[in-house]
Amino acid sequence: MQPLNNLNSRETNVDPTTRVAQENSPDRAIYELVPMAHVANVEQSIRFYELLGFHARERVQHAGGTQWAWLTSGKGHLMLAAAGGSVVPDQQAILFYLYTQDVAAMRSHLLSRGLSDGAGHGDLASDRRRVVFDVTHPFYMPEGEIRVVDPDGYILLVGQCELKHV
Repeated sequence: MQPLNNLNSRETNVDPTTRVAQENSPDRAIYELVPMAHVANVEQSIRFYELLGFHARERVQHAGGTQWAWLTSGKGHLMLAAAGGSVVPDQQAILFYLYTQDVAAMRSHLLSRGLSDGAGHGDLASDRRRVVFDVTHPFYMPEGEIRVVDPDGYILLVGQCELKHV
């Protein structure tokens, strides 16, 4: 094995992750990741995510109802699919991280549109649906972050971040 200082300049300037990506041919490389959440009612969830600025760009109707939808907002994408059974919030082992330019304004907007105020309730309010919590300032998001619970109990973290970071 050659020491790093003996490698030619082309190889030393390439991050190992980039090198692996370059070795993969375009037909085998992943070019986008879109989460898909199973929800109790696709149309209800679409209306909720519209409060966050998403819009349904595609819907699939079957058996008298919307069974699937693709939502977009800027660079954000989310697919919703009708669950075959009940959606249990405690079993949702995923959370969604979203970005906004003004987290306080987003919180005010969600409260004005009927979400419950989770302020002062801590984790006790996590059992509720359609709730928004106070702005916090964790070390990884010093500009601010809110926790939102959607109609199916999925946890959304919304962080304030300048567009250049997103």
